[in-house]
Amino acid sequence: MSKVHFVGAGPGDKELITLKGYKLLKNADIVIYAGSLVNPELLDYCKEDCEIYNSAVMDLGEIIDVMERGVRENKEVVRLQTGDFSIYGSIREQVEELNKVDVGFDCTPGVSSFLGASSALGVEYTVPEISQSVIITRMEGRTPVPEKESIQEFAKHQTSMVIFLSVQEIEKVVERLIEGGYPEDTPVAVVYKATWPDEMALRGTLTDIAAKVRENGINKTALIMVGRFLGQDYNNSKLYDKDFVHEYRGNEDGEKYSSLRLRISHLCLQLW
Repeated sequence: MSKVHFVGAGPGDKELITLKGYKLLKNADIVIYAGSLVNPELLDYCKEDCEIYNSAVMDLGEIIDVMERGVRENKEVVRLQTGDFSIYGSIREQVEELNKVDVGFDCTPGVSSFLGASSALGVEYTVPEISQSVIITRMEGRTPVPEKESIQEFAKHQTSMVIFLSVQEIEKVVERLIEGGYPEDTPVAVVYKATWPDEMALRGTLTDIAAKVRENGINKTALIMVGRFLGQDYNNSKLYDKDFVHEYRGNEDGEKYSSLRLRISHLCLQLW
């Protein structure tokens, strides 16, 4: 019997799906895609006779019915979800229902939009001695958030933060970030539709980012990035410091050993 393949579609750019995800999509007989978020150009990879369903207009029961029917007919079924399904992907509820009807599944990860957003800006979330952690969260809406995971509680850490599904309440987000502990001059970026053709990136601080978001009419499909990793301060890592000794690169005393290892590595690459 076949199984359901959960595939992360990537952040938007159709070429940012993984090679494995592309192959699954190309060979699929049935595709259920998140129409409100997934770039429809990804469907160009599908076969001409592939059955395509837009989950934006379906409820959970209807989605599971299509999956189960496809697997029972021994068809290749792909559930194409935005970014990577492990972040706000609603995969758990689908898996639980598939388990109830004894339908198997596997998962192929994708590139999350928070990674697409950092690439759009050319930044890294972890800067030595500035920030070594990333908090991924959202503000409560119709879906509640545990009190201990509120934005103001996380803001106490003043580390790098990425806030999903909250740009429509940008003023409230800013208020809670400041209340929690971020200084008002903390750098902020809002990236709309990261990696899509109509991507837009706004930079500012907690004092002016809300106004910039409103001026540009952004009210959905955007990430809020907060933290000093966006600022001018940085420190070089030890990785390429000529005085930093590790197993692949020694100091003067270990120069011969290091050179030998380097030559062996080059030889192995040539043989491979």
